Amino acid sequence: MKDLLCDEFQNTVSELLIRHQSILDVLSKSQEASSRINRAVTKAVTNCGCLQIDAQKKAIPAEATLDDLKALLETHLKGKTCENCQEIIESEIGRSLFYLAALCNLLDLNLYDILIKEHKKLSTLRIFNFT
Repeated sequence: MKDLLCDEFQNTVSELLIRHQSILDVLSKSQEASSRINRAVTKAVTNCGCLQIDAQKKAIPAEATLDDLKALLETHLKGKTCENCQEIIESEIGRSLFYLAALCNLLDLNLYDILIKEHKKLSTLRIFNFT
């Protein structure tokens, strides 16, 4: 069922992409969409205040193991996105997904197949993937 949803999304993008069919347009729109996600998160911090960022250099003990790193490192985020900011961020991520699917269409790639390959790689490499 999930592969159908992904394929349906990719097909819908193919039908709707009219103005920006050039690979150059899709690449630049994809980059713009990514920037808009960054801006939406930034505005949640600076404009709304529902999120805060408390970042500082984290001291990692020399004897720390890879397993210890998960507990030692943090997101630096405090708070939770309000309903309005969450809606805006979701919308911007959706736009980014649109252009990602458009890029896949132009390059004759299947987004679901890419997701499956990446998932298999992550599942196989686990912590050694260093993501």
